[in-house]
Amino acid sequence: MPSNFILPKGDLLSRRQLLKFGLAGAGVIGGTALWQTLTSGQPRVQVPPIDVPRNDNTINPMLRVRDFDYGTVKHEGGRTIREFRLTAGTSTIQLNTAVSYNIWDLNGRIPGPTLRAKQGERIRVLFLNQAGHSHSLHFHGVHPAEMDGVRPVSNGKATIYEFDAEPYGVHLYHCHIEPVTRHIAKGLYGMFIIDPPHARPPADEIVLIMAGYDVNEDNRNEYYAFNGLPHYYMDNPIRIYKDQLVRLYVLNIIEFDPAVTFHLHANFFDVYRYGMTMSPSEKSDVITMGVAERHILEFAFRYPGKYMFHPHQDAVAENGCMGQFEVIPTNAKTT
Repeated sequence: MPSNFILPKGDLLSRRQLLKFGLAGAGVIGGTALWQTLTSGQPRVQVPPIDVPRNDNTINPMLRVRDFDYGTVKHEGGRTIREFRLTAGTSTIQLNTAVSYNIWDLNGRIPGPTLRAKQGERIRVLFLNQAGHSHSLHFHGVHPAEMDGVRPVSNGKATIYEFDAEPYGVHLYHCHIEPVTRHIAKGLYGMFIIDPPHARPPADEIVLIMAGYDVNEDNRNEYYAFNGLPHYYMDNPIRIYKDQLVRLYVLNIIEFDPAVTFHLHANFFDVYRYGMTMSPSEKSDVITMGVAERHILEFAFRYPGKYMFHPHQDAVAENGCMGQFEVIPTNAKTT
């Protein structure tokens, strides 16, 4: 597979061609299974039992907390390819009992899947647009210009992005078709984690993505959310175990607000800025994040109970971007 764009310039794939290409190639194994094999020598991390309230699967935040998409691993020409499939579509979500909102989604969900790979792997993303407008996928990281995701993909068409996973860190992907702010705010975004060559210490790994909703299109957000749904984690706290290391991948993708903070109650966290270091740069209980800024935050709680997390901008927190961790005693672990 060449290192530049694999389609002739100006060409896009139909859905049938895309599926045919995706099913080609030998030596296909599940990404999650391979990941478990590669990390099987590390101590196991206990994850508390999860109660998943019945919600529309498009916007079920409890299912997003620890959900990582490792793609499918293929072997072509002596090289390992990690392949992902993303389809842009449309959905209507219920922000509360009174307000519904039309969004663009990726793989039928918001936020889009949290893609995960290791530094140096070859990444292939098969993108199909079924969302009614032209869209694209722009990945943060290092790649050739042909892979930058700024060329429109028309409705009903498909394309392929292919590049090396570098550098390691917490990145993101999003639509880059004008108006970019509107396309992102309506749901076309997700996290892209590139793990370092040598694994980080075992931890309970959790994803939190802060986003906003401008429901009346006045370029101001009326609602905010972690992982898609306002106030969700206040009503359904994220369970974690006492004294166990938590690795929090946090992304701010709130459009229309220049910056927000992330604050954790009754604790301090180690900060790994952009996830691009193996040792923390600082310790804090609040961090300021501009749009598209993201970090790894690590912490453990000494005491059981419920502890809030939220931006320290009251209007943002009170309108939906607020949640809780429920710390469970160690002896509450299940086998």
